[in-house]
Amino acid sequence: MDVVRCTVFSAAGQGLDAMADALFRGSVTGREPDGGVTPGEYPPRLDLLALPDFVPADTLGRKGLNRLTRTDQLASVACAVALRELPRQAAAVEPDETGIVLGTSVGSTRRVGEFIRDTFAEERPYFVNPSHFPGVLMNSAAGRAAIHLGLTGLNSTVSGGPLAGLHALRFARNALLAGHARRLLTGAFEELSPQRAWAWHRSQGLAAGVPLGEGGAVLVLEPSGGREGGPRPLARLLACEVGFADPKSGLPSVSRRLANCIRTALVRSGVAPEDVAVAVPGAAGRGGWAMVEELALREVFPRGGTSGPVERLTIQPVLGETDSANGALQLAATLARWQDGRNATEHERAAVITSISPDGSVGCAVVLQPPLDRE
Repeated sequence: MDVVRCTVFSAAGQGLDAMADALFRGSVTGREPDGGVTPGEYPPRLDLLALPDFVPADTLGRKGLNRLTRTDQLASVACAVALRELPRQAAAVEPDETGIVLGTSVGSTRRVGEFIRDTFAEERPYFVNPSHFPGVLMNSAAGRAAIHLGLTGLNSTVSGGPLAGLHALRFARNALLAGHARRLLTGAFEELSPQRAWAWHRSQGLAAGVPLGEGGAVLVLEPSGGREGGPRPLARLLACEVGFADPKSGLPSVSRRLANCIRTALVRSGVAPEDVAVAVPGAAGRGGWAMVEELALREVFPRGGTSGPVERLTIQPVLGETDSANGALQLAATLARWQDGRNATEHERAAVITSISPDGSVGCAVVLQPPLDRE
């Protein structure tokens, strides 16, 4: 499955170049949330990374914009930009053959929190704003994006918490292989809101030194070899696997389950462990879980291997913890790394993207860098 385009919004800005620059430097210019946020709305002493210069009206227009959640806006803008940036000869796919698959946890945390609060705060529980109800639905972002773009193909939303991005990739890959679409816009988004920030603050789940961020990515997926004469793909998605181990059995069991998940994905991809040059872990933003993930990576890719150590590309300390959008941003970071001329990555063959959740869910994806001489 080929990744032919990627539109990414992160704390570094829009696009792979901005992300590559931030990851290369190891920092971004942090900005406090804007858009009507009042002092005291966010928890004290919580580092925040908002999107810089995100103006959805430039793409979506102003009509009805205030009815869209920030997650709706992010997804709709990203999908529109992704299609707009496709070469003309590659863009000729009918609307009913183009679909959208997005990963999420609950959709818009802010809208859900506000809607529930209104049922208690208003004089009657049903005295809520009816125009806000669509934004409460988990599939609001995927549906709004499809309506805006006039796409009538497959439209799905996959809830998976920290693994949502990988679940969306897996769902989209299976759908394309089964012939349910010719092109899928696949990704995940997470908005920055007081409700989400307070949840992290109360749970004390953020790892030390990791800010809370927002953003996400849309990847344009097409069947491999289905674009004769088309542009060179950015990467090839070879496999995407998920699994589960009960944390009550001990964290080592979760680590071993992730290691087995990685091995299964490599076997199905036809990629040997020594062919993997970089691993992109997803748990760096969650206190205590980074080492569980790292133990799995060390089990599959020993540091003393014959091909040298597998490099780690960790994005959360730079771009912030983005919950359900992590997987999509991890894949975008891999593409950004391969396109950044400052990194000597032309001989890297494959990368492994991993994710782990406190509930014991684990997952990984294997992506291949296309040869540079490919047309």
